[in-house]
Amino acid sequence: MRRRQPVPAPVPFSPAAARAHRAGLGLTPEQVVEGMAAHGVRLLPAHVIGWETGGIRPSEEEFIALSRALWCPPAQLMAARPASLRDFRLARELSQEQAARRIGVPAQTYERAEVSGRWTGDEEQTRALAHVLGLGLRSLVLVTHRREELDQLLRRVVQGRWQGQLKAVARLVPVDRELLAEVLAELQGEYRVPMHWGAGTAAAEEAPRGPLAERFWELLAARPTEIPV
Repeated sequence: MRRRQPVPAPVPFSPAAARAHRAGLGLTPEQVVEGMAAHGVRLLPAHVIGWETGGIRPSEEEFIALSRALWCPPAQLMAARPASLRDFRLARELSQEQAARRIGVPAQTYERAEVSGRWTGDEEQTRALAHVLGLGLRSLVLVTHRREELDQLLRRVVQGRWQGQLKAVARLVPVDRELLAEVLAELQGEYRVPMHWGAGTAAAEEAPRGPLAERFWELLAARPTEIPV
């Protein structure tokens, strides 16, 4: 029995934004389709009108060609800020095959990541993913659905030896290992309450009370990272 292919989710598209950009440039729907044809997509003016009225939505290829014809970044034609791997990929005007090739993973592997929302790449592949899709470190952790895993690792950092968590954290947050080691050591120093005789309420009160992850990002942002936080 042939396996069904998953139906792609609709492109995150804003009819109002498309209409406003076209009007701002003083273009007719006919001129828009002429511009799209220059980028390899041939359609009728009725398609442009349908997109602007919300009757239909463009495909990925049409969406990218439309943004080029309207001389605007694809993200400006989205209904909301990019919030998934697919959104960020489209914002970079890439197909799944192009993204996979630049990241250095098989096309099927990347496609599964977009469909499932789960990224399983190693540290180098995750670093490449961030560069190719233009992701900051925090966004990278969010769109790869690794926030909970990072939270668990950070709890282990302050409860035990941070050295034992360094490799695992680097797989999720691909930054220089020495820099990351500094952050984890400082994080542990701030949150770990001494557990010995004489360390009572005063010691507990000195411990930071903010969320671990937020403090982790603050410490990381205070250092020069190749990928912005």
